[in-house]
Amino acid sequence: MNILLSNDDGVYATGINILFEELNGVADVVIVAPDRERSASSHSLTIDRPLRVNEIKPNIFSVDGTPTDAVNIAVHSILKTRPDIVISGINYGGNICDDVIYSGTVSAAMEGAVMGIKSIAVSLVVNKGGGYLPKEPSSEEDLEASFRKAARFVSNLAKVFNGKGFPKHTLLNVNIPQTIIKKKNAFEYRITKQGKRYFEDFVVEKIDPRGRKYYWIWGKNIRFDDISGSDYEAVHDGLISVTPIHLDMTNYKAMENLKNIDLSL
Repeated sequence: MNILLSNDDGVYATGINILFEELNGVADVVIVAPDRERSASSHSLTIDRPLRVNEIKPNIFSVDGTPTDAVNIAVHSILKTRPDIVISGINYGGNICDDVIYSGTVSAAMEGAVMGIKSIAVSLVVNKGGGYLPKEPSSEEDLEASFRKAARFVSNLAKVFNGKGFPKHTLLNVNIPQTIIKKKNAFEYRITKQGKRYFEDFVVEKIDPRGRKYYWIWGKNIRFDDISGSDYEAVHDGLISVTPIHLDMTNYKAMENLKNIDLSL
């Protein structure tokens, strides 16, 4: 296999480098990732300035742009061979429910899917509260061990995924709860659908020392819809969530409804 790795945590992030080590045993792997954290960058492209690429070491490149920029530059300019799979991650923190709209991690994989390449977005859902998992203290050793377990799952998934037919322009969004570190079987998973989450107090308004207002976008008091078979339900139950996501955003039910309505003015 030829595998392209990217992310939104940046080229020096723990998750992508542990995954690089793991995948090197089964594939030819190249990292092309942002030069720094680009979380919540969604599917943005940089079109107002030139982009710079830096080869940090053999097969590891940084791009001073977004995750989508990195995947584009990798496929069209850096890689000598078109990748069989694009894998984005392993992200620090979950990307479930509506996170997929904003996530740079998911968007990097989405760009691979746009190009017709099999793609996977992978996130480690860490034990830090926020409603995703029971809040438990975890050490740096626990975190690294969780990343390594997650990387083994991703390596197995990549081998299976590469050998199977799959609908074009579809990616897998994988969320791995950190609680797997405490389970003998690290690879209990569930095929899921996208859940629904709500942020309350999404925009925080403050006053700076000069008396001017400023705003910080960051939600709290997270709540989730109780949806059977959702990614949130699986992760909260301590299972790996694997959600297929496709790029056709057409609402076919609404299409049928609209056909029965006279929209002329």
